[in-house]
Amino acid sequence: MHKVPKIALISASLLWIPLPAFSGGFIEDSSGTLTFRNYYFDRDYKGESNIKQQREWAQGFTLDIKSGYTEGPIGFGLDFLGQWGVKLDSSKDRAGTGLLPVGTDGRADNSYSEMGLTGKLRYSKTELHVGTLRPMLPVLISSPARLLWQTFQGGYLRSKDINDLSLHAGYLNRVNHRDSTDNEKIGVAAPNGRFNGAARSDEFLFFGGDYQAKPNLTLSYYYARLNEIYQQHYLGLQHNFALGPGEFKSDLRYFLSDEAGEGKAGSVDNQSIIANFSYQQGTHKITLGGHLLSGDTALPYISSSEALRMAELAMNSDFSNPDEHYWDVRYDYDFAGWGIPGLTTVARFMKGTNIELAERYGGKGLEETERSFWVSYAVQSGPLKGVNFRIKNARYQNSFASNASFRDANQTRVEIWYSMKLW
Repeated sequence: MHKVPKIALISASLLWIPLPAFSGGFIEDSSGTLTFRNYYFDRDYKGESNIKQQREWAQGFTLDIKSGYTEGPIGFGLDFLGQWGVKLDSSKDRAGTGLLPVGTDGRADNSYSEMGLTGKLRYSKTELHVGTLRPMLPVLISSPARLLWQTFQGGYLRSKDINDLSLHAGYLNRVNHRDSTDNEKIGVAAPNGRFNGAARSDEFLFFGGDYQAKPNLTLSYYYARLNEIYQQHYLGLQHNFALGPGEFKSDLRYFLSDEAGEGKAGSVDNQSIIANFSYQQGTHKITLGGHLLSGDTALPYISSSEALRMAELAMNSDFSNPDEHYWDVRYDYDFAGWGIPGLTTVARFMKGTNIELAERYGGKGLEETERSFWVSYAVQSGPLKGVNFRIKNARYQNSFASNASFRDANQTRVEIWYSMKLW
């Protein structure tokens, strides 16, 4: 594995490469950001479990250097991403939080690092990126939910040449997970025996776009295919409008998924309808949401990624098991109303019923519940301005069998991060 001196030396050397051929905005429009992220993760399992606790503390560093584009009809650019994670506290009986890689001896590595280069071309308002990618799309999320980012290898084309229409298309063949330094073939998330988690593919294809039909109305369609495993269609609608003294927002989503080609991960048959409605007035915001899953299987999505807004901000489960009926209520408050700008809280209750798992994981008619509370604060002034603090706590319970992937647990996460603009 790479050690931090290599990242530091390589990233520094990139800044001193002579670039006589590059002019215009390649240098002038470049930017560099160094992000520090301190992360404490504590999951305390309840009831019958062969694992009683996962608890680790780590420090992460992310160096993100982006060039501008050279002059001319077709502009060229180059981006660099360097990531380094360092163990602060762990042990063999507490490893496995996803913050740090775990070796063959069951212990977390002392440090790990990765680096990636991305070449890019721009013509008019169309950009092609090839290399290390972090897509954030309804059908694929490069997960930032642990110490370091999950990244992908491939090509990504984005275009805004048509007014009010944003188009996306891409081809990916490798993934580097959040607690890994290896680029590997891509698999499907398979908790609770949903799919064959060992199945892998070296081809993930996606295309689609977002249409701004009106200033307050966005319509979306995307298609994704993990070759020989699953394919997926997505439809979305986001709408907001003034209602009384506040603003009402609706977010409607639909996924239609089935197996692709040989179906190496097993049968895929899922239809998911998701709805979230929120109302914000001043410093108060309340959100009601839910989803209905139907078909013979769970919703498929890329391993170690996220099931987008199926249960946003859930800490212990993705709430997307077969046939699951899910609802939640969430309350956000901004303490700027009390004269404390930067301080916010989130309280949430999530409930899933009608779950159907294989008999060995509990069978039919299962339920799961999570109660969570977050407190976040961004320092507004003084020598610590820009430093962010966040504490999250959740209590999760279900009626699954004790060998299921999701087990009753109390979870606490503490994050401190700061992004420093280098230029």
